[in-house]
Amino acid sequence: MQQSAVPPTTTVLDPAEQFVKRRKTALWFSIALLFLSVVILVLGLVSATRTGNVAVAGYYPGISLSFGSFLALVGINLLENRRPMLVAAIIFVSIGVIAAFFCAIVDGIIAAEFIDRRPLLEDRCEFFISGSGYAYENYYTEVTCYSFNSKCKIRVKSNTCYCCDLHSCESPDYHAQYYEYTGVSGCSDVVHLYRLLWASVVLNILGLFLGILTAALLGAFKDISPTPQTSPSPAPLPHILYNPTQHVLTYAGFCPSGQALPTYPNYPLPIQHHGSYQPPPAAQPAPEAPASPSEESQPPSQASSSYMLTPNAPVLYGTSYGPFEKPPPYAC
Repeated sequence: MQQSAVPPTTTVLDPAEQFVKRRKTALWFSIALLFLSVVILVLGLVSATRTGNVAVAGYYPGISLSFGSFLALVGINLLENRRPMLVAAIIFVSIGVIAAFFCAIVDGIIAAEFIDRRPLLEDRCEFFISGSGYAYENYYTEVTCYSFNSKCKIRVKSNTCYCCDLHSCESPDYHAQYYEYTGVSGCSDVVHLYRLLWASVVLNILGLFLGILTAALLGAFKDISPTPQTSPSPAPLPHILYNPTQHVLTYAGFCPSGQALPTYPNYPLPIQHHGSYQPPPAAQPAPEAPASPSEESQPPSQASSSYMLTPNAPVLYGTSYGPFEKPPPYAC
């Protein structure tokens, strides 16, 4: 007999557990992006201030990424206004991702095409420093460089590392590579600058991918509610019970069960005439004998014993109703 393969059962996470799991993931990615963006910012600033004439753009992505990751950390820990804060964080992280892409390209081109470290490593570059009391911004000197079979003079500032091998005396206005580096304390600073540029390129590429992942996680996390949203259930309708013997619709829960209408015995009641209709006067019998004064003084209510009511009889209210009016219903 062939046993049928049992499909694997997939466990469905509770909304609260899913919220906690995604919150933890987004929090760790935001912390990692914040740390990486701070490193990119510091490394870029160090690279930009290493020399005075080499343009470095590696620190721009660190500004946007660090600010976006900081907003992400604040928004993750908020309960109210969490969505607007995360949307702002996603915008800044996206700007930082775009800046990291372009800055990685720019710094890579500068390090690969415009900086030649072979003369620096072979000690064929010279470092010029002025005497004491002179600043490199306002003090220039002329040095002689030899290029192939020609020689020329160039003006350099104080605290400048220059390489005559990279300077062309035939075309002094065009230089394919940097031949001088101003504002350095030695030619070894140029080697450090070269390494810092490539490190900035690598970190910007890492920030590019980490920023994309963080923005995606924040975008998925901002739409998750910490508690499941349940719609309020409407109030239950009253149970209507129909009693066929009484032909009355009974609403359960409206009247107390122990309360009941009092029961009274049947009494003969006089016929009451409502409205303007008056019954015809009854025929009076012929007087046979004059009535005595004591009988005339009796009230008409005591004249007939058929209209006498017992003391236990209920009080009767003679209320007249119009042709289009109905009596009030029985109260509970």
